[in-house]
Amino acid sequence: MIKHFLFLSYLVATFFFIFGLKFMSHPRTAARGNRIGIIGAALAVLATLFFYDGGFGIAHQWYWLIIGLALGAWIGYHMAMRVEMTQMPEMVSVFNGFGGASAMLISIASYLQVTLPQEHDVAQFLEQLKVLLQKQTGNLEGYMLLTLSNLFVGATAFTGSMVAYGKLSGKLRKDWVSKYQQIINVALLAGYIVYMFVLVYGSDQWGVWHILPLTLIGLYYGISFVMPIGGGDMPVAISLLNAFTGVTTMLTGFLYDNWAMITGGILVGSSGTILTVLMCQAMNRSLWNVITGALVAAKGKTIEGSVKTIDPSDAAILLAYANRVIIVPGYGMARAQAQHRIHELEKQLRERGVEVYYAIHPVAGRMPGHMNVLLAEADVPYELLIEMEQANELMPQTDVAVVIGANDVVNPSAKEDPSSPIYGMPIIEVDKAKQVIVIKRGMGKGYAGIENPLFYKENTRMLFNDAKKAVESILNELKNL
Repeated sequence: MIKHFLFLSYLVATFFFIFGLKFMSHPRTAARGNRIGIIGAALAVLATLFFYDGGFGIAHQWYWLIIGLALGAWIGYHMAMRVEMTQMPEMVSVFNGFGGASAMLISIASYLQVTLPQEHDVAQFLEQLKVLLQKQTGNLEGYMLLTLSNLFVGATAFTGSMVAYGKLSGKLRKDWVSKYQQIINVALLAGYIVYMFVLVYGSDQWGVWHILPLTLIGLYYGISFVMPIGGGDMPVAISLLNAFTGVTTMLTGFLYDNWAMITGGILVGSSGTILTVLMCQAMNRSLWNVITGALVAAKGKTIEGSVKTIDPSDAAILLAYANRVIIVPGYGMARAQAQHRIHELEKQLRERGVEVYYAIHPVAGRMPGHMNVLLAEADVPYELLIEMEQANELMPQTDVAVVIGANDVVNPSAKEDPSSPIYGMPIIEVDKAKQVIVIKRGMGKGYAGIENPLFYKENTRMLFNDAKKAVESILNELKNL
């Protein structure tokens, strides 16, 4: 009877996961989807505690589980409430790394659960084997393959996410570039797979000591495949690492016959993988090159020329008498928390009869969907957000393109310079607009660390200021027209 309650609880939790994910596909319902997902996860955890294998009897000291849940929830809540929107990508990376670390530790514990009885007590080991054979894998070898696969993916997600955090926060400023990087990473990946299969099927004794080199390979691989990835490609890496964490959740579910973890992991892993593939297509990148850390940056050409500036008064005149304006937001907007002022500017222009759109590049900001979240926070109408392809179709008939805090996603080097590290990446082609206003604090390079020839083009004007202050100045001038 209890087992039926457990299965029913997992089934209901799965429906919560599915509907939560569905609601999170739209900015207007994303918050509701997040709450629905939380309810599903809470239901799955409580059902496991109360109904799995006799309920609290699964642990002799079950109160440690309650303490861990409470402490983790408290820490997570306070971290989420205190983090700035500009730091959200870093926080996502850290939380994603924690998920990988937990999967890694669970895999180590599962491996030791089998190997320790084998080395010290044959009778105990045989009893353990009998229990394991009843698991969903059906045999001990399958159980060990799942355990070691989960170990590798979890360890990779942990260190990879920590490196991603270091890059996003600016603590790791240099890429680890080597012309042999892809060879090294492929060798590590192949070596782990061979080691795993030889250990499982080619050895009668699974010694405890084997877990150490396997864990170290997984940890090193996470560092080795993320370190060479340049800043412009970091959103793709984050998306892939998120998919890895989903895979570890699924594999852990198989290890412990937990259907809520299996379905939840499949949803996260599959959606993360689909998003990664779409982002790779949007950036003209190969998924294989992302996995093997082969996105090594080139130098790009040196740009010569001079820039032309514009003051807020002239910028306001250009915008007020335009027929169509397309705003291209980037990380600089997030950094300055300028999304609310941008929304005010957009409303002022629309009241004057100007057609206004927001062009969203798939990898704008530091993580997938970063700009969508910020603009939704400012209550920007969702129908005003257009994708890159539509924006590029409208751009030649656009009077003014306003680039606010974006750099790499509007860099013409992606089309014009084969030596550029972002060459081949689709961009929002603001250079085709009649006039371009770039709001930027200075002439610093973008996150990819390369020069942008857009700033030197004839139809481009630079407005040097903090994004929020610049937009406020334009709004004040606009009200006086």
